[in-house]
Amino acid sequence: MANATGIHQVSLEYYTLADLQNLVDTQPHLELHPDVEAKISAGAEFVLEKAAEDRYIYGVNTGFGSLCETRVRAEDMERLQYNHVVSHAVGIGEIVPERISRLTMLIKLLTFRNGNTGISLTPVNRYLDFWNHAVIPAIPKKGTVGASGDLAPLAHMGLPLLGLGKVHFRNQLVSSSTALEAMDWEPLHLKPKEGLAITNGVQYINAIAADCLMRLEDLVKCADLLASLSTQAFSASRTFYQAAYHETSWHEERQVVAANLRQLLDESNHFTLTTCNQSMQDPYSFRCLPQVHGAVRQTVGFAKDIIEKECNGVSDNPLFFPEQDLILFGGNLHGQSTAFALDFLAIATSELANISERRTYQLLSGRRGLPDFLVYQSGLNSGLMIAQYTSAALVNENKVLSTPASIDTIPTCQLQEDHVSMGGTSAYKLCQIIENCEYIFSIELMTAIQAIELNKELKLSSTTEKIFNDFRQQVKFLDRDRVISDDIESSHDFFLKHKKEWATDLNLR
Repeated sequence: MANATGIHQVSLEYYTLADLQNLVDTQPHLELHPDVEAKISAGAEFVLEKAAEDRYIYGVNTGFGSLCETRVRAEDMERLQYNHVVSHAVGIGEIVPERISRLTMLIKLLTFRNGNTGISLTPVNRYLDFWNHAVIPAIPKKGTVGASGDLAPLAHMGLPLLGLGKVHFRNQLVSSSTALEAMDWEPLHLKPKEGLAITNGVQYINAIAADCLMRLEDLVKCADLLASLSTQAFSASRTFYQAAYHETSWHEERQVVAANLRQLLDESNHFTLTTCNQSMQDPYSFRCLPQVHGAVRQTVGFAKDIIEKECNGVSDNPLFFPEQDLILFGGNLHGQSTAFALDFLAIATSELANISERRTYQLLSGRRGLPDFLVYQSGLNSGLMIAQYTSAALVNENKVLSTPASIDTIPTCQLQEDHVSMGGTSAYKLCQIIENCEYIFSIELMTAIQAIELNKELKLSSTTEKIFNDFRQQVKFLDRDRVISDDIESSHDFFLKHKKEWATDLNLR
């Protein structure tokens, strides 16, 4: 997206998830398109013009939340914005990764670009300075209810504008004042509406959702690859992924999974082995792979559409329309769409991990000619028996975390904000589920490779044979009991190192 000089202009165009990923991965120099500058300037001038009138304008000359009918004197309007940011910075817990802060800033810039929030160019340009010089606001993980905006995390993102809070700077977490002094930048004085424009909206949970979707788009492809390894190791049939079978279904995603399996398993002899089930009735964790993995893909697609629209929209209140001489008050600060999408993704990711663990269990079951727990002299050796326990523990945790946070609401602000999305909790849960899923996948990978080596009649497909050989360079064959935790961590490192490569270079859909 950046031009030949490495500069990307933030424009009025629609940004896809791939666009956002490219920007946060490559971190080009950002500047505003002239059309964006013009719209932001017009919106800010309109706010100042209306602020001079004798009328209630929420967040400009009134208090916030249930204090919306408390007027603020004209001479106190700037102080009101300062007070708003500092009083709303109530976040707690660990600092989120710098990548999430960058994504949050980027999505906030997309909200500003239409000029409807009323913010001026001065704080917007300072956010651009932050991005371009790697001065990234530090955001505590917890404190948002996902409506009224992500008030706490976005307030922490706003503190460095005022010379307050902390930032990621030169590979350290330092006070904002230290970073501003090093860059020779003065703290800003916020104008009417600007503090509210900074904290309102759900850019924080949208950033986490976008990042999770980026990770999940790789994981759904890797799930098909891992399943192809397990399918060969278990001497499963080939009928369940044939094209004709899935042409009877209107679910395109099932057809995609089946096509991936056909590509990955081409030239393998797994379905011809004497250990293959003669009636071709494999356990559901194999036979229903296209149906389950396909359903997960459908959920990811649904959520991707929702989150892209959220990231491109204007999430704030009130909104200003200078060309129509309008100020409109509403609820674009509510994160219900994002919260629902996050909770649905949690359920889908949990199931993607769940069926992976079931395949691991089947490989350890002593069936299809494989030794109990995939080790010689089982009894004396426990082999990979307890590795499956770890998967089971993580699957159980995922199931608990899959309870939707968005079905709850706790009224805030003296019942003015009497229904909130709880999207923050939805976001935190999904991050943990994805991390658990990556470990569960790593255990399936380790188990499938061990089973493949024990399945002496098996001829692997060329694609999976390379993965087998690469994996064995990092994790050796288990011939007798050893500390399996070390093997799990090595498998996890291998998986994280190769997942992007597998998702892109193998031409999986």
